Amino acid sequence: MGGVNAAGRTSGHQAFRRTVLDALSDDDQARTLLGLAAMMRLAHGQADDAWHDGDGNRLDAPTLVAQTRQQVLDHTLIRRIEDPRFNAEGLPANRRASLALDAPLTFHIRRRQLPDSLPPTWQVRERDRHTLEVTVPAGEMDVMLPETRPAQVRAAAQLPSGFEPSRLYRSVHHPRGLSMTIFAASDCLGDSGLLWDELRDRLDPGEVAVYAGNSIGQLDDEGWGGLLKSFVSGKRATSKQMPLGYGQMPADFLNAYVLGSVGSTGAALGACASFLYNLRLGVDDIRAGRCRVAMVGTADAPITPEIIEGFRTMGALADDDSLKALDALELLTDSDYQRACRPFAKNCGFTMGEASQFVMLMDDRLVLETGAEVLGSVPDVFVNADGWKRSISAPGIGNYITLGKAAALVRDLLGETALRKRTFLHAHGTSTPKNRVTESHVFDLVARAHGIEAWPVVAVKTFVGHSQGSAAGDQLTSALGSFAHDLLPGIPTLDAVADDVHAERLVFSRTPRAFTADAAFINAKGFGGNNATGVVLSPAVTERLLVARHGPAAVAAWQVRREVTREVAAEYRQAADRGHFQARYRFGEGVLEGPELEVSEATIRIPGYARPVSLAVDNPFGRIEEGDDS
Repeated sequence: MGGVNAAGRTSGHQAFRRTVLDALSDDDQARTLLGLAAMMRLAHGQADDAWHDGDGNRLDAPTLVAQTRQQVLDHTLIRRIEDPRFNAEGLPANRRASLALDAPLTFHIRRRQLPDSLPPTWQVRERDRHTLEVTVPAGEMDVMLPETRPAQVRAAAQLPSGFEPSRLYRSVHHPRGLSMTIFAASDCLGDSGLLWDELRDRLDPGEVAVYAGNSIGQLDDEGWGGLLKSFVSGKRATSKQMPLGYGQMPADFLNAYVLGSVGSTGAALGACASFLYNLRLGVDDIRAGRCRVAMVGTADAPITPEIIEGFRTMGALADDDSLKALDALELLTDSDYQRACRPFAKNCGFTMGEASQFVMLMDDRLVLETGAEVLGSVPDVFVNADGWKRSISAPGIGNYITLGKAAALVRDLLGETALRKRTFLHAHGTSTPKNRVTESHVFDLVARAHGIEAWPVVAVKTFVGHSQGSAAGDQLTSALGSFAHDLLPGIPTLDAVADDVHAERLVFSRTPRAFTADAAFINAKGFGGNNATGVVLSPAVTERLLVARHGPAAVAAWQVRREVTREVAAEYRQAADRGHFQARYRFGEGVLEGPELEVSEATIRIPGYARPVSLAVDNPFGRIEEGDDS
């Protein structure tokens, strides 16, 4: 797994450790804080374990941790938006106005700034070859007056301050989401401990799949956001804004610049469930034998004035006025913004987040052959719509079906005791009043059906906000952290469970809780009726399944091979913890256009790929013999 969100880097469970920081040992706390400080460019580690602060002064690690601790805590997770436009400067905007001119208005303007089409009553006189004089007659004139508007939403889960993924490779006007994609996929490859080119050479190139996208495309100024504003803002559209805005572009970037994949690809967009939709595509391909390794993920960067305003006008976001009313406050402080997201408590709306998360899926035989590390396994992902609805944003019934099927699968795989005692729920947990009622009711009914009396609930949006299509990626990678550390993150903003939450059979905790799990349910209760629930099994359970399927000797041999993989992965994480990131971005390398290929009736051989693409296909339809023309 690899990626980044407001809690930090995904690999090595860094972001997870930030969400359970107070429950860690002193050494693990120091390692987490130092790694985040390096990520935020407050510190820099050398190969000889020497450390320097942001000004280049050499300091020992304990001193550096003490010096940067508060800054790291204050500038990760949910906090006041750091973009100056959202604070004193105000959001740039225009206001329509009609000016009543009592007398003619004369002004000078540069020739290239004058519109091509002018009202017929305007008079234009040339002053010199660069400047024109324009006279507008008395009367009414419609104009747009520039202004700044105070932001009504000032809290979001931003990437750690100082970390800019676009700095790590030759990014040229890439939307933020695509820069995050490059980092996240590179982090995933580094965390795997496998060399991608060697892994690819083991496979038919068609046995690699990439499923990645996001929920609403790239809507910042470098993508569709800038394109759609270009006419009214007076700025030129660029040749990159249109193509780079597409929602499937994270997959396209991985194929073209990170993996060089020619296998199956695509993106499934399903609002908040997009990560799980893409995960399902990868799981289904591997189960059907269509591929052996799949890179699956999402990247969302929605912290822009326009996107936030869109969600605010829907009444979905926790805006400043609602937060003040919730706590009877006249003024919001930094600590109030850090508490903006309150799943299953008295709340007033969700908090926007940004994240990119990727996981590498492999079939079990390939895992054993390569000595790959196993962080967990995904037996299935269930997706169901809501059916008839009053409005597109209203709650519906699909999530009852997805979670019901997921619970039934775990019961059949692991038994009733494991389902009741050793599973936990990673809730969608958006922090809206409707979600706290409807999602808890889903949990309650499924718990009753299976005799579950105390089902632990985790809601990581309290730390990393709602990253839209990447939300379930935040949940899945957090669940893998829980397996590794036997800890469930708490919900620190949960002062009390709201009265309308169906909590009789659910367990909520404000603080991290020790828990050894066999499985987790990754739940997405998405806008428009996009419901999905994924099942993820722990590494221990996965190894038991591997032994049952392949025998103890094969698993023992894999464990030996895995030691080499772990050493390589550990080297990557140590370098990343020191602030040394190697983004894999291969622009213009190995470009092929067709004439270089060797095509036969059975294979296509591609220069640079060790094995040819097999053209053998599954034909379930039978064969119609050619007729006898005689």
